[in-house]
This record gives sequence, C-alpha cells and structure tokens, in this order.
Amino acid sequence: MRVLYFHQHFSTPKGATGIRSYQMAKRLIHHGHQVTMVCGSYGGGSTELTGLFVNGKRQGKVDGIDIIEFDLAYSNKDGFLKRFNTFIRFAAKSIGLAFTENYDVLFATTTPLTAGIPGIFARWFRKKPFVFEVRDLWPELPREMGVITNPVILQLMSFLEWLSYRSANRCIGLSPGIVDGIKKQGVKDESVTLVPNGCDLSIFSQDVEGYRPVGVETTDLMAIFAGTHGIANGLDAILNVAKELKKREINNVKIVLIGQGKLKPQLQSRAKAENLNNVIFHDPVNKETLVKFMKSADIGLQLLANVPAFYYGTSPNKFFDYISAGLPVLNNYPGWLADIIKEHECGYSIAPDNIVEFANALEHAANNKPGLLLMGENAYRLGKKEFSREELADRWVQWLEGVGET
Repeated sequence: MRVLYFHQHFSTPKGATGIRSYQMAKRLIHHGHQVTMVCGSYGGGSTELTGLFVNGKRQGKVDGIDIIEFDLAYSNKDGFLKRFNTFIRFAAKSIGLAFTENYDVLFATTTPLTAGIPGIFARWFRKKPFVFEVRDLWPELPREMGVITNPVILQLMSFLEWLSYRSANRCIGLSPGIVDGIKKQGVKDESVTLVPNGCDLSIFSQDVEGYRPVGVETTDLMAIFAGTHGIANGLDAILNVAKELKKREINNVKIVLIGQGKLKPQLQSRAKAENLNNVIFHDPVNKETLVKFMKSADIGLQLLANVPAFYYGTSPNKFFDYISAGLPVLNNYPGWLADIIKEHECGYSIAPDNIVEFANALEHAANNKPGLLLMGENAYRLGKKEFSREELADRWVQWLEGVGET
C-alpha cells in the first residue's frame, strides 16, 4: 500500500517537537507499506533534509520515509495573518500533489484544520480513500480560547470541519472528546476510532546521564515543562506558583521551562521583573537531549489554560513523554488525563486556576521524594501497559489498511 501522508509540522527525532507522524510512518514501513510524507518547514522541527529548495520544495529519503518538504517556514511566534497565509499556501500546494502523486490511500493529520483539504479533493475528484486524523477540535478550541472571534471565519472553519469529516472514509481522534466531537458532526461510530498519543519507551527509558541546567541543585525538586510557550498553555500560572513558593520561602523547588512560543519573551520579562529565580527558561531541545533532562527531573508539568474544550479534547505529547521517562505528572485541569492520573496514582491532579493548591502540590512533592519514586514507577507501568507507541501504531496501521473495505 502506498500512503500519501500530509502533516504540515512533521519532524524526525532530530527536531524539538512531537514525532507521532514519524513513528507512524516508520510503523507503516515496518508492515511493508511505502510512505511519502508531505510537510512544510516547521520552526521547532527537522526533516533532516539538507538539499536546496528547487521550485519551492526539496525531496529526499530519511529512515525509509520519502519526504517532500515545501519551502514554507512556520513558527509558533508568527502572527495570525502570517500563519493563515502559510496554512492556505500549504493546502494549495498539497492539492497539486493529491492530483499528481501515485498512491493508494491519502492520510492527513491536523493541525491546522486546512490539512484535510487535499483529502477532500482526493476523495471526490480521484476517488481515492481518505483517512483524516484530528489532533484538536477546530474551530471549537480557538472559539473557546477567544483566539478567533470573527463570525465569518468561524463559520467557514465549521464548514471545512464538517466537509473534512464527511469526506473522509475513516477518521481518527486522539482523545475521547475529539472522537465524540467527530461523531457529533454526523460521522458513523464505525468510521471513527481512538488512537491517542503514545509513549516512546525505547527513547525515554534509555540509560543516560541526567542533566540539570545552571541554577538547579541536586537537592532541588526539579519540575519540568517541555512544550510550547503559547496562549493555550497558560504558563503565567507557573509564574504565579513560583511567586507563591518564594513568598513561602520554599527555595528547594526549581521550575524548568523548555521550549519556544509566542509568549516566551513576555514570560521571561515578567520572571526577571519579579525576580523569580526559581524559574529557569531553556531553549528547545531535540529528543536525545530531552531524555537527559527527563532523567534528572523529579516531576513533569502538564499545563493548559483553563478552557473546558481542553478537558477531553486534547492528547498532549508531553504527558506521554513524561510517563515514558517514569516521571510523575502534575496536571492542572480536569478531564481524561486527570482521571488517568488519579486512577493510576501517578502524580497530582489539581483544580484549574488554583495557585495555592498548585504550590501545595509542589511543596508536598519536594518533601516526599520516596512517594514521587513510587508515582514514577506507576507512571512508567501505565505507559508500558496502555500507551505503548508500538502497539498503538499497529492499531493505527490496521485502521488504514482496512480503509479499502469501508
């Protein structure tokens, strides 16, 4: 089976972002299929292609994956209009490939929502099977966050959402809420399946020497956040917690924020102005380096802004990276991940926007190192038993292989 795979923000492990698409493509190849990955140039990622762009694209083979990379740079720091323009240009170029490439199945994954556009054309104009994977519910999330308020744009996005779901032969949701959201658009139950993000156990369980940045002592509790510093993440909350810890004169808790994003300069300025020396900012790192941070960390921070659509409608990479590394997780919003943490006793789940409870949890963790180790063991056991990337990828591959039967 030849799969034409669209993921605008694709990256190999050499990049500093999620590698779900890389792992899924590798699993397709493992099962004897051929994969052509179509992507743009994501600021936090790496395709590992080094050749020059010719006529707006470059091609090559990396780890068995045929890659077509468009010369379309994208960064989380970009403004709305620039991002929108990049999304539309990627979709337009992708339509061309949907009409000209030789393939058996077209697979597209969000974000952005425009990722589904080549699949729509492939399904209705070339009669090719189309599988659509949804990582976030759009426009529900930006509407609730207040990021997009223009009613015309929201209406157009709602139409594109409906058309993408109804054009796809099969859909995949990364969380229970996403699956429910797809079904609410009229997609039959048997055409939708849940395949959440998974644990890259072979990467994060490596026996490597841990690394703590300058400012974090061996006796400190090192709480780590590895992800985007954007509106959705609500990282002002962690600065509020850092301020509360200083107020309590708790000096043995250090918070390490790894990543990039639109709000990072603003967060750094605030931390400096308020003398929050218990917060350490670090540039994005690739998976190999992130493993070293995780090995030395005591707890992982799963943080999001208090937006109800997030509760059951997201499947964050970082949560699965944390438990892959055997780290307990501190989660600051209700929902399916909070339920998992409580059920498996693998961390702390606190109420949103509750700075006192957040600080209490970190203070308790700092004074309860043996208990943290037990939580970490529970976390790793959970990841291995229920979220093994290999097993989830096999389920994902079977879903694609069966698309011709629907």
